[in-house]
Amino acid sequence: MNRNVPLAQAGMDEVVLPAGVQEALGRLVGAAKEGLLALSVGVGLGVLAELMEDEVDEVVGPKGKHDPDRAAVRHGHESGEVTLGGRRVQVERPRVRSADGLAELPLQTYAHFADRDPLTKAVVERMLAGVSTRRYRRTQEPVGLEVEQQARSTSRSAVSRTFVERTRRSLGELMSRRLSDVRLAAMMIDGIELQGRINVVCLGITTEGVKIPLGLWEGSTENATVATALLSDLVERGLDPEQGILFVIDGAKALRKTIRNVFGDAPVQRCLRHKERNVLEHLPERERPNVKQRLRRAWALDDHARALDQLRRLAGELDRSYPGAAGSLREGMEETLTLTRLGVRGNLKRTLESTNPCESMIEIVRRTQRNVKRWSSGEMALRWTAAGMLEAERQFRKIIGYRDLATLVVAIEHNHKHRRQPDAAHTPIKEAAIVLTA
Repeated sequence: MNRNVPLAQAGMDEVVLPAGVQEALGRLVGAAKEGLLALSVGVGLGVLAELMEDEVDEVVGPKGKHDPDRAAVRHGHESGEVTLGGRRVQVERPRVRSADGLAELPLQTYAHFADRDPLTKAVVERMLAGVSTRRYRRTQEPVGLEVEQQARSTSRSAVSRTFVERTRRSLGELMSRRLSDVRLAAMMIDGIELQGRINVVCLGITTEGVKIPLGLWEGSTENATVATALLSDLVERGLDPEQGILFVIDGAKALRKTIRNVFGDAPVQRCLRHKERNVLEHLPERERPNVKQRLRRAWALDDHARALDQLRRLAGELDRSYPGAAGSLREGMEETLTLTRLGVRGNLKRTLESTNPCESMIEIVRRTQRNVKRWSSGEMALRWTAAGMLEAERQFRKIIGYRDLATLVVAIEHNHKHRRQPDAAHTPIKEAAIVLTA
């Protein structure tokens, strides 16, 4: 066959497309020049229009056919918006009203694509990934010049409003999580500083080794009011104070006292990294390597009595020349060996002997906040921190050594049977009231 011969001359009937289809294809040719994605967007918007018209036919009936029993009628078209590629794009949507004309009937197809949640999700993900409000528009996928000219919700103020709304919702979701069905093996509490503002964050570790962000509060672990509100809120949300939980903390006295008031004599593990820094800060540079080595050697022992003896001996040697270091080491010394006393060994011990799992979550929070130049309010700091914690939760894996958690749980339960119950006059709610009114 001669390739230069038109198809019609080759015995094939030439198909003449309707004018409307030719016009639509002509627009798509222009979109194709802008890229494959822009072409796909143009096709997708055309398909969306057809889907909406098909739904109208299902609800109202075929156009041009009289039906005395129809329950709805067509009511023209009007401008609408759908979410597309992190922006709002204008479309023409058909309208349908009830046959008596009293109410407008919604179209499910339009409602699905007009949902703003995909837009909100796109804004939050890009902001937490480090995209500023000024640069948000430049991170969007190309959808074609014509569509782009009609798009909105991409300005700096619109993106900021969307992010504030979503992070405020994230904060509410985090602080309202029910904990009645959560069985914790350990709880880690630490603080994060944000340009002078401090938030306390709480991370739970279940008996299966799963990490769960439990909440956050404005203030530091050294503040008795904050510490009481922190633990009391967890109990009010359903956390059973009678279940055996290992607390891993930085050593704040106010927090330690509140744990005793709310959870009785629950086992507390002092973070070894915090304790090590506190001791070494009292020493000159030349003395630090030797003392650090001796501290770590003692903490690595599996024999509790022997480890405690070595720490006491070190404190005694420091008494004469560096009494500040000796006092820092003695403060809470036995609680640096809680895991050793409970018989926890290996990887699980190394995981739970510091607040490093909580610090890892805090590091992700800091990474999501790296573009924030100024914290205008405490509420802003809480919103960003909550969003960062939930972002970190998506990346969580089970803790290292989780298979040995049964050993810890059994040891805590044994400890729980013999611990002193908190005084009835100092229940979480009453304790909070006492502190807040002091």
